[in-house]
Amino acid sequence: MKRGLISIAVTLLSLTVAANDYDQDKPFGFCTRASRTNADSIYNITGGGCYTYPVPTDFSGSLTILTSEGPDVDMKEKIRNSLKNYEVVILDGSKGDFYVSSNVVNTNSNRTVIGINNARICTIWKITDKIKSLLDAVGVPQMRTSRGTGSTLDNGRRVSEEAEYNTRKIILEMTDDKDERYRSSGVLTIKNCQNIIIRNISFVGPGSVDVGGSDLLTCNNAKNCWIDHCAFTDGMDGNFDITVSSDFITVSWCTFSYTDRSYMHQNTNLVGYSDREPDGFLNTTFAFNWWGTGCHQRMPMVRRGKIHMLNNYYSCTTASNCINPRIKSEFLIEGNYFEKGVKRYYSQNDAMAVTWADSNHAEESNKAGKPTSIGTPVTVPYDYSVAPYSDVPSVVKTKAGATLFSR
Repeated sequence: MKRGLISIAVTLLSLTVAANDYDQDKPFGFCTRASRTNADSIYNITGGGCYTYPVPTDFSGSLTILTSEGPDVDMKEKIRNSLKNYEVVILDGSKGDFYVSSNVVNTNSNRTVIGINNARICTIWKITDKIKSLLDAVGVPQMRTSRGTGSTLDNGRRVSEEAEYNTRKIILEMTDDKDERYRSSGVLTIKNCQNIIIRNISFVGPGSVDVGGSDLLTCNNAKNCWIDHCAFTDGMDGNFDITVSSDFITVSWCTFSYTDRSYMHQNTNLVGYSDREPDGFLNTTFAFNWWGTGCHQRMPMVRRGKIHMLNNYYSCTTASNCINPRIKSEFLIEGNYFEKGVKRYYSQNDAMAVTWADSNHAEESNKAGKPTSIGTPVTVPYDYSVAPYSDVPSVVKTKAGATLFSR
């Protein structure tokens, strides 16, 4: 902590941006590291060689610009092939939204994806009012979500939970989609790769529903990724999950929300897919993000990782739990702001260590009890500044989300 505190004055003196503009427009946090403890172990995260727009004149790598081909055209393969063949992929939203039938899986290292002109990637499949009415009619929201309460679908697939079983049963009968392809209605999976930058893109999902489906964005065994200034809305299972030994991730200036399209399971950010995740991975920085309308849980929920929660903003009055450290996780929580009406913003279960700083601010008392530090003080291997909590609401509401390149 001493190193980080000393750096505050130095960093503030070196800023060339206006007062209270904490967005330095460069990678920071865990994505720039190669160790969870050694500050000298630096990783030079470059993505595909640039991460700004317009692209610098001295950029010499490969680049492509994609535009939408209309709401009736599945852009999945075009985006996938672009990520395979080009180091920098620019999604230009000037001709409308990009639509994908299912997750685009990227396994290529050293890639940058930038959105311009309000670029949005949307899932083709969506939750409809008719689906929601049928789910209401059989009482799905009141059904059990514990394992061992489900049954077997007509397509032969065993479902362990009652609520998920009945949800999938109704959708299966409505759509006659025996392969349940709709469950893959996510946008992007970053898998088995390193050095990835994604900036200024809006991810729009089908609406959250309890079917064990896809996330809008998933890091799956991905290393050194910077996800910056993106907006995540209505992910089917999660908005953005980090799992399967992913490591050294920074999530900065992003927004997470749900609309009326979502039905249940508004569980936005999971880090660590199960208690079986191996130790030593999932080191993640969440900085200057906004959890807003409709978010219920997992902001984030974490197993085993070391997590730095820095100057995030919570206005999710529907939340039943926000920050949720779980088995063997370590958390450093500083300068976060919990709005009036956010009454359940912290609980922990079997965390290894939590440092809850005095710099956090909540307008209301936490229904699960006053947050306290436990275990050995948690530190991170990089320099940073903690903005005053009083600045967080206005700065995050102004800057977070897909707000770049149009200022």
